[in-house]
Amino acid sequence: MAGESDAHPIATVDDLLRIPEGERFHELIGGEIVRKATPTGEHGDAQSAIVARLKGPYQRRPGGRHPGGWWIFTEVEVEVAPGEVYRPDAVGWRRARVPERPLGTPIRVVPDWVCEVLSPSNARVDTVSKLRVYHRAGVSHYWVVDPREETLTVLRHAAEGYLLAQKAARGETLRPEPFAEIELPVGVLFGDDPDDE
Repeated sequence: MAGESDAHPIATVDDLLRIPEGERFHELIGGEIVRKATPTGEHGDAQSAIVARLKGPYQRRPGGRHPGGWWIFTEVEVEVAPGEVYRPDAVGWRRARVPERPLGTPIRVVPDWVCEVLSPSNARVDTVSKLRVYHRAGVSHYWVVDPREETLTVLRHAAEGYLLAQKAARGETLRPEPFAEIELPVGVLFGDDPDDE
């Protein structure tokens, strides 16, 4: 039959894990092993700026002078749904729901927050394919950072799909859900000096 010889076998988590750790810059998306885009300088800067802003005040027990209450990781393999293993640029779990630090690879606990920084070659995957899976899995907040447009989009989970909660561009400051206790000048994600805030 037409198309049968073109069919690719569906890859599994075991297939993904057979790639040696030092060479595994891949994700399992829709039954295919997909190599992640090589990060550009602007991608890496935005990713590190997000983690720098959030990890200090949030990755600690709740209480005290910081909000706390989260585990915040970067570039770890997470099985978001059966057979869907992603490496989000930044990802977090609420300690109220996940009291022990998530361990292993892939982590098999659905996160509460995911942030993806768009690269030109993966924008459609992050804004369509992965977005749908994150929603079905119940990830409560999904951030999309676009270095080309210099924007941060904050999406909130709702039954009918992700709703736009907030969107801001370089030059603006927001208190982004679910981390509304802190102000985030969007420009620091795109190279602005934090001292100029």
